Amino acid sequence: MNIFKKMSPGRYIALGFMTVILLGTLILFLPFTHNEGIDVAFIDALFTSTSAVCVTGLTVVDTADTYNVFGQTIVAVLIQIGGLGVTSVGVGFILLARKKVDFKDRILVKEALNLDSLKGVVKLIKSILLMTLCFEGVGAILSFIVFSKEYPTVKAIGISLFHTVASFNNAGFDNLGGFKNLLDYQSNVLLNLTTCGLIIFGGLGFVVIKEIIHKHSFKKFSLHTKVVITMTALLLVIGTILLKFTEEISWMGAFFFSTSARTAGFSTYPVGNFTSAGLFILILLMFIGASPGSTGGGIKTTTAFTLAKSAYSASTNKHCYGFKRRIPTEVISKAFVLVFLAALLVCFSTFLLCVLEPQYTFMQLLFEVVSGFGTVGLSTGITPELKPASEFVIIITMYIGRVGPLTIASLWSFKPRTNVRYSEETLTIG
Repeated sequence: MNIFKKMSPGRYIALGFMTVILLGTLILFLPFTHNEGIDVAFIDALFTSTSAVCVTGLTVVDTADTYNVFGQTIVAVLIQIGGLGVTSVGVGFILLARKKVDFKDRILVKEALNLDSLKGVVKLIKSILLMTLCFEGVGAILSFIVFSKEYPTVKAIGISLFHTVASFNNAGFDNLGGFKNLLDYQSNVLLNLTTCGLIIFGGLGFVVIKEIIHKHSFKKFSLHTKVVITMTALLLVIGTILLKFTEEISWMGAFFFSTSARTAGFSTYPVGNFTSAGLFILILLMFIGASPGSTGGGIKTTTAFTLAKSAYSASTNKHCYGFKRRIPTEVISKAFVLVFLAALLVCFSTFLLCVLEPQYTFMQLLFEVVSGFGTVGLSTGITPELKPASEFVIIITMYIGRVGPLTIASLWSFKPRTNVRYSEETLTIG
């Protein structure tokens, strides 16, 4: 027990996600969650559970064809836990039990949601749960209008709920069968817009949504909210335009992929048919991902903004500013370390897949890895054909991508920083 008491918040969060993944694996491995006559290998159950908890959407077995209603419900629950965060869900249960949230739990929530202080943590959790209920409730109703035209009422309700949970939590899972995802609905305006709306709001971050609701004016927003909104809009517009001119898809399809590539993973066109230029655009969008404190992954929009601004300030010999606010040096350093670790993980995982899966092209393997790291779920179609060893590589990549490279790196920080300083000497750069 003393070991757990001395654990850092980062280790608690990492252990929490790992525990839920392993529990989900055991349940999804048991036969009573499978369709009749279907057997699931343990590595496939582990892959599915990790993909669900890490809100990714990559699948080695089709969800609807493999799992029965109970199994699909388990997948949806894992997605919901992974999207909200293990700590947020835990505190939610404490509140439902009408018990007091202690100081340790507040610190865990603060670390999990990247908050600046402990002030208003409990109120924020309540707001998160309420916002999730509202968004998913509206999304389920709108989705039901579409699915009820093709499926019996009960099944349409199940599909709508599953799709809404996956959409708002930025997980590209579907329970339509045949690895089709949303290909049959590429021209359905209502489902496309509903899905995009859920993905965008889920990717903004709960703190940002709350600030938008209460402050209304862009001028009154904090620097964080201004950056998130601006970067989200910018990436959506640029991504849509570039994808439209590189691929033979509609404007709605381009907008959908520009939205989905930012960690959601739904597809309305076969990604395997995309050109190298189109795949490269999707890789960039997947690597950047959503925003801090959201249901999405990637290096985050604020990190990309900080990198761009710091590069500009360094080249012009000016201070690093954003919206008339100076960005702290600590934030800039953290952004560079995060991107370095993320790039290192992507390079190493891609190298391993190149060794394990020589039959696939470099672009296909790189796309798969970045999709896993960014917890996206888009694939060129090679996921079900991966070898067990390759599946394990993607599993680790998804886990690190969801928990965060910085959190994983901090797990090995056993000693506090010393005050020892060495003499300074210049170093030639460039």
